[in-house]
Amino acid sequence: MAKNQGRNRVYLSVVDDVQISEQRIEMEWLNRIQVALQENRFFLDAQLIAPTVKGGRGLRYEVLVRLKDKEGKTIPPGAFLPAAERFGIAHKIDRWVINEVFRQLAAHTAHLNELDACHINLSGRSFDQPDFAEFVIERLQHYGLSGGKICFELTETAAIHNFADAQNFMALLGDSKCSFALDDFGTGLSSFSYLRRLPVDYLKIDGVFVRDIATDQTDLAMVRAINDIGKTLQKKTIAEFVENNETLELLKEMGVDFAQGYGLHRPCRFQDMLSGNVVEPRTSQ
Repeated sequence: MAKNQGRNRVYLSVVDDVQISEQRIEMEWLNRIQVALQENRFFLDAQLIAPTVKGGRGLRYEVLVRLKDKEGKTIPPGAFLPAAERFGIAHKIDRWVINEVFRQLAAHTAHLNELDACHINLSGRSFDQPDFAEFVIERLQHYGLSGGKICFELTETAAIHNFADAQNFMALLGDSKCSFALDDFGTGLSSFSYLRRLPVDYLKIDGVFVRDIATDQTDLAMVRAINDIGKTLQKKTIAEFVENNETLELLKEMGVDFAQGYGLHRPCRFQDMLSGNVVEPRTSQ
């Protein structure tokens, strides 16, 4: 705990220490994740990302990793991803997701023809792996996929903390025509200063600001400012946590390009997305 809190300190533990208990739970997850990878108990959901105006571009969605325990119960990512990040195995999950998405896309050529972009989240820990970009390029070539169909999402925090590695990754994958989105944008104090130096194509406006813009003028002003700066830098913008039509209308008025959230589409199985068994998102008339 002393190391986790910055080293050069003493940590006093007491009976029923909540922080120690949480760390033990995360350490237990380390083994559970390793076993789950071996037993192929991860699976994928997908959520549509819809243009805010009709007649927008083709099909776009984000894939979301899920895990089943040994009893078949689905475990939310918030339970296992923090442990995977902390103990340095998140890159293994990223590699599984990338290979699985590419494999399934390659097997559905009709779907590929309709696809504008499939968004895949990346952990900041993947940039610690010197061969990660080469792995992605090799998998694209192996499955015969165009990088133009893939958009990698990096959280703002991960991109800033691994800035040089993230830049290098984007440069290498940009040559393969992959696009990039900066996720959770707006949460960091240094967001805008780094934005000029990262070759991202999309800004995903953090849902913390988006979900209450219909009732909170401060959040509305934040979203408007992020969107305006994104447009000035010629980036497309995506708003997360869009949960009702009033929010969607405000986003449309200010010119946000895409919207994502339960108000438009609840995540479905990736297989259903590939097969076309998905209800069209509800967008403004």
